[in-house]
Amino acid sequence: MGIERPRESRRDEIDAIVETKAGGVRETRDEADKYTVVGAAERRTFVNWLTPIEEHFVCHRNDIPDIDRDAWIVSLTGQIGGDISMSDIEDEFPTVAVAHTMECAGNGRGQHRPETGSVQWGFEAAATAFWTGTPISSILRKHGVESADEKWMTAIGGDPADGDDVFARSIPLAKALEDCLLAYEMNGEQLPREHGYPIRLIVPGWYGVNSVKWVEELRITNSMVTEGSLERPGEHAFWQQESYRIHPEGVEPETNETVETVDTWEQLEGAVDHPYTFDANVMSVVGIPDGKAPVTVPADGTVDVRGVAWAGDDAVSGVEISTDGGESWDDAELFGPDYPRAWRLFRFDWDAEPGTHVVVSRATDELGRRQPAKISEPDAWRDALENDDFPWNEGGYAANAYEPNAVEVEIRRADGISSPG
Repeated sequence: MGIERPRESRRDEIDAIVETKAGGVRETRDEADKYTVVGAAERRTFVNWLTPIEEHFVCHRNDIPDIDRDAWIVSLTGQIGGDISMSDIEDEFPTVAVAHTMECAGNGRGQHRPETGSVQWGFEAAATAFWTGTPISSILRKHGVESADEKWMTAIGGDPADGDDVFARSIPLAKALEDCLLAYEMNGEQLPREHGYPIRLIVPGWYGVNSVKWVEELRITNSMVTEGSLERPGEHAFWQQESYRIHPEGVEPETNETVETVDTWEQLEGAVDHPYTFDANVMSVVGIPDGKAPVTVPADGTVDVRGVAWAGDDAVSGVEISTDGGESWDDAELFGPDYPRAWRLFRFDWDAEPGTHVVVSRATDELGRRQPAKISEPDAWRDALENDDFPWNEGGYAANAYEPNAVEVEIRRADGISSPG
């Protein structure tokens, strides 16, 4: 299909973004040359609770549209009607700010063996920012929407695709009314072009693909977007019903109008065949030590291990640290800001001995679901979770295994000795 062709303009976009972000990000390998993708350049990004814009990952498929902010309109369609301008959005409704840990659904794709196609993310496609804008609930209620009634809201991006194809994603109307917003600021600044200027949907706690950039239409219907359901030319349902679905190699996912649960992990456990990527799975990353240079044990004998952990719609209940590659574990301490659907900071005082160590974290959410150890073999789809593996899948989506994110650290004594004895 047209939207799967390589995109010549991505190179210029990537170069411009890397320059604008002044070294905070670096390009991520994309064998298919389809996506504009940059991720955090340093592991130390994952020590801070708030991610600077300069270090926030970027991922999008289509070109950044030419924007006339004063002329930008968001159309309300389907079971509602009307248009709202940028001035309407900013001036006629309440303004709120939400903290949201955004993670690309393909984060960890590059850790699949054999490799899956397209963007080879490691763990660098996750970040936490404050997003300021207008609650979706305020807009929809002004237009007569009072309850969810098992309906869906589809957001359509204004980014130019091949032909008449569109980027469209559907979320349950209940989620939209609960905590979603149309954002026009990021970390207190005007929304950058590459992050969706002048307006983007923010779906707190859910994978980034749901937070549609450059929103030009919000549509209320009884079902998710399906092919031909948008009453416009082109292809509509690819990004909902085909791409960003979790399935074994060679499978064409069936189209669903609705699903019983949007909990991605619950879907993986069997609630939905070929799950959709909605809320984010439990995940963690060690930020320091970063493994770039040997660490000298300080006078108090402990080395500081810090990082971040998140779990989508759910809270993080705990984080464990291993300094021997997963052979043994100790509890880390959660600390710092505690906002729903945003990551938690963790720390651990490590009584480190000289030598080479493999440091890794694993998080558990409030429902008792813990990061699995590794990504399974392709043919182990059905048994993966039972074997403490994340299922290898053709799109490389929603991976949260801890072993691929480990960092090798060399510990030295103050006298420079790095081997015990």
